Amino acid sequence: MARWLVKTEPSTYAYADLAREGRTAWSGVKNAAAQIHLREMATGDEVLVYHTGEVKAVVGLARVARAAYPDPGDPTQRLACVDLVPVHALTRALPLTEVKAEPRCKAWDLVRQSRLSVMPVPREVWTWIRVGTRR
Repeated sequence: MARWLVKTEPSTYAYADLAREGRTAWSGVKNAAAQIHLREMATGDEVLVYHTGEVKAVVGLARVARAAYPDPGDPTQRLACVDLVPVHALTRALPLTEVKAEPRCKAWDLVRQSRLSVMPVPREVWTWIRVGTRR
């Protein structure tokens, strides 16, 4: 099982929206590197949801419910999307400032490639985040 992080602007689609809806197609991703990561996602993979904009924090945990398939909003059918289901909101949002201050995160794409909207989460980073944000 792989672990991922996806980014969203909370004013457009927040973790609370995913929790309320129960499932969503994670679509509209156009960046080539992010598309590669979307296509690598498998059913059952765990996903951190990160709010961009003013929030800049990891806020929730989701799971891949359907692996990559053609993005229905893409008329070219070149883009992929995945379906996500919520697992739970984190009891404590993890701000980007804390991520940047953590030595285990220095090489992580969230710190190095701030504009990438879908990325893998290294095992040591995942463990650090999950231990620090437990319910």
